[in-house]
Amino acid sequence: MTNRRDVLRIGLGTAALAAFHRTLAAERAPKTLLILGGTGFLGPHLTTAALAQGWKVTHFNRGRRDADGVPGVETLHGDRGGQIDALRGRTWDAVVDNTGYIPKYVRQSAELLAPNAGYCLFISSISAYASFAAPNDETSPTGSLANIEEEKITNDTYGPMKALCEAYTMKAFADRASVVRPGYIVGPLDPTDRFTYWPVRAARGGEMLAPGTERDPVQIIDARDLTTWMLKLVEGRATGYFNAVTRPREYTIGDLVRASLDASPASGTKPTWVPEEFLFKQWKPEEVDLPPWSPMSGASAGASLTASERAHAAGLTTRPLAQTVRDTLEWFRTLPAERQAKLKAGLDPAVEAATLEAWHKA
Repeated sequence: MTNRRDVLRIGLGTAALAAFHRTLAAERAPKTLLILGGTGFLGPHLTTAALAQGWKVTHFNRGRRDADGVPGVETLHGDRGGQIDALRGRTWDAVVDNTGYIPKYVRQSAELLAPNAGYCLFISSISAYASFAAPNDETSPTGSLANIEEEKITNDTYGPMKALCEAYTMKAFADRASVVRPGYIVGPLDPTDRFTYWPVRAARGGEMLAPGTERDPVQIIDARDLTTWMLKLVEGRATGYFNAVTRPREYTIGDLVRASLDASPASGTKPTWVPEEFLFKQWKPEEVDLPPWSPMSGASAGASLTASERAHAAGLTTRPLAQTVRDTLEWFRTLPAERQAKLKAGLDPAVEAATLEAWHKA
């Protein structure tokens, strides 16, 4: 006959077994990741990597791209500008915010998500630093915003707005957040054409203007390397700030030009190096900037020498520059002809020709 002690023993065993099965089920359940955005540049790369690693992914966006959603991904529609009700009452293991630009809206979403999300990674920018006259590291001062309610993004407000977005995110998530500050994000899907210009221009042939000297440093980050590493930070619940760029002086503008020429060996393109001093005489000051190259003097002297050891120590690895160049050119050639005909960045052919003519006459 079963006595009271036996009943209690059986009951405790059943409870313990049930708790064990609940723990096991939780460990086997897919990790959940919310991406604020998801369909732009970084989003598709991050989504692909996350799905491959077994994450259950949710996108939150306005639905302007991929209105029907992405296969295998839950899509919540809304707007950072106040329409965030779709996020209420939901829980996620981690959040990646790669569409945070306007501080007051980042604060709203961060405060809403923080109680129910385990971790947050905010994508900022090295533009958050207050000055580039000298090289920056993660402890360098960031820009300050005169009007914390600012919504208009300009060359002057972009960096300080990012810095305030960082502060709001870190305050909401406390010790459960990290901030990643990339430089020029490059590679397939890049909508800006800033890096893409170089392999595309090299493929066109003729005499190509190359700014500065072959030794001038440049810093980039391939979007695929960036997003793979971001998932490492999320998995490890890393905290703090990280500059996500190649190591200082790892690459030069000469390396980029040579890799671009090598990607189209039949083009016959010949580079002509034009010193920045001459470019300043020919162009307006704001025009003497051909990303990822920037002048090595004045206000931008340290822009391409940003410290990145903290990120590399945390697992950031980067593929060879030549691979990024080839892949970018191959991707660009899959775009519609009308898109290929209208680069969004780089030198206008007429300006390039006139500048080269002036240089040869100097």
